[in-house]
Amino acid sequence: MTRSAELPVEGAFPSLDGATSWLNSAQLTPAGLRGKVVAVQFCTFSCINWLRTVPYVRAWDEAYREDGLVVIGAHSPEFAFEHDPEKVRSALAAMGIAYPVAVDDDFAIWRAFDNAYWPALYVIDAQGRIRYHHFGEEAYERSERAIRELLAEAGAGVGDDLVSVEPDGVYLAADWLRLGSPETYVGHARATGFASPGGLALDRSRFYTEPSQLRLNHWALSGRWTVRSQVTVLDEPGGRIVHRFRGRDVNLVMGGRANGEPVPFRVALDGGAPRGARGLDVDEDGTGIATEERLYQLIRQEGPTRERTVEITFADAGARAYVFTFG
Repeated sequence: MTRSAELPVEGAFPSLDGATSWLNSAQLTPAGLRGKVVAVQFCTFSCINWLRTVPYVRAWDEAYREDGLVVIGAHSPEFAFEHDPEKVRSALAAMGIAYPVAVDDDFAIWRAFDNAYWPALYVIDAQGRIRYHHFGEEAYERSERAIRELLAEAGAGVGDDLVSVEPDGVYLAADWLRLGSPETYVGHARATGFASPGGLALDRSRFYTEPSQLRLNHWALSGRWTVRSQVTVLDEPGGRIVHRFRGRDVNLVMGGRANGEPVPFRVALDGGAPRGARGLDVDEDGTGIATEERLYQLIRQEGPTRERTVEITFADAGARAYVFTFG
């Protein structure tokens, strides 16, 4: 078990004044939180790496709130649509997040913590000192033990048992041992592995074709699309995105038209319907509907993984795609 004596002082609790608004709470301050153990986690609601931590952070909030723990989410948006306060509120409420969330649209809190990651967890002791941090997923037991030790240091009796969490759906941890594909952005600012002949035409409409073959971790467009800095937008019905990947899960952050109208789509796996490998957001025949901009789980496979090709074909113009992630 982690001992509090082993947790170094990493700095003072930075200011939370830069939040543009607060959800589930009035504004909180380091001074007002003195005497509490505080866990601040940076998040953005479409990020798969953060989503997979949600069941654990929710469980810590529920288990240790009465012992003096205050969990605070700092929502620092990655994409433009994550600046919309109603979209943030709706997304977090749908996940059952009841703890305070600082809406950090201007990245003021992000900068105050000198943060660089989604997700990132910082645990502050009752004296207002950062004593523990963890960047990324996993390390849940180590993080919880750090919280428990700081609560005990503050005089709380936290018992002997760690929380019990059994994630499922989109929250299930990645199959790290068999995962062979990294996140793949389809906006030109961070795009890698693009394979359509002629390359990307930046910020203008162009008709794209697919290559005869795709190498692992490469992707291509088919049809008329406009590739912008963060987002790729379909200009004519029937366009598709194709990606060669290896992993259990395929997710795509995407949405329907900018005016909120939905766009039907169909997912194919190696040219056929996904059937038993369908993700949460598609039927067995691969059909789905892109509505609000968020992460859509398209494929979840069972058993051994191998190189496969996923295709997403959109029935109408206006579909918006941001980033593939895998699990």
